[in-house]
Amino acid sequence: MTALSPPDAAAGNWVDRFAPASVKPYLRLMRADRPIGTWLLLLPCWWGLALASPEAPPLKVFFYSALFAAGAIAMRGAGCAYNDIVDRDFDARVARTALRPIPAGQISVRAAWIFLFALCLVGLAVLLQFNAFTIALGLSSLALVAAYPFMKRITWWPQAWLGLTFNWGALMGYAALTSELSVSSALLYAAGVAWTLGYDTIYAHQDKEDDALIGVKSSARALGTRTVGALKIFYAITIALAAAAGLIGGLHGAYIAFLAAPAAHFAWQIRSVKIDDPANCLSVFKSNREAGLLIFAALLLAAAMSRA
Repeated sequence: MTALSPPDAAAGNWVDRFAPASVKPYLRLMRADRPIGTWLLLLPCWWGLALASPEAPPLKVFFYSALFAAGAIAMRGAGCAYNDIVDRDFDARVARTALRPIPAGQISVRAAWIFLFALCLVGLAVLLQFNAFTIALGLSSLALVAAYPFMKRITWWPQAWLGLTFNWGALMGYAALTSELSVSSALLYAAGVAWTLGYDTIYAHQDKEDDALIGVKSSARALGTRTVGALKIFYAITIALAAAAGLIGGLHGAYIAFLAAPAAHFAWQIRSVKIDDPANCLSVFKSNREAGLLIFAALLLAAAMSRA
């Protein structure tokens, strides 16, 4: 059976071009052809590392950054596989997701569970490289992951639950270097939750018509035409909480000036988004890799100045 590429994957992506035909469905199941999700899971981990980095050896920070990258690839893949197993009936009824490997018949549910388990083992191997507190913190996130696919059935705000789940890495990154949590790390985590509310609401506007037909809830449906106003609030909270996290965490005062770059990017998103244009929503959503990198750069630069 020919493995067709889902419509939200970039044309000519590396999976389509280079992966063997027998492997393509599994790479698509873990969204290897759509790396934006991995970036959005990884960046809060790097934020947490950067926040805690002034007192840590640079080589240790670099090594942990690489470990978190490997873990993000594995666990984002595992999360996508789990989500697709749970949502396979919904996905078959939504145009954008009907070609995902399970509803398209490219992978059986049993094979998807086996692949999910293998990815979890990789994630566990990475997690075990950290201190005991971070290991416990990582394992505690599994409850959030397990519950997430069901949130769209019971709340209009599954994006908030995704925020709690996807930004757990901000706590883990900080704990990896300090073996503890702090007020500043909690604020950074909250900044990530607000960020996710913004970008995933934009993402959800792609499916709002299909979601209404099949009874799936989302912040996009809840907000409707008020979305742009809500984005202003979500992104303003993101910057405010990120600023508070850095200042309370003892970063150099220049950090506030560095946050002007991600703030400008968020302003561009708000001006650019067209909530009734799915292609535009996908493009603006994907630009959040750059937004997250700009926040990471602000944290990293301020940490370097604090170290000096």
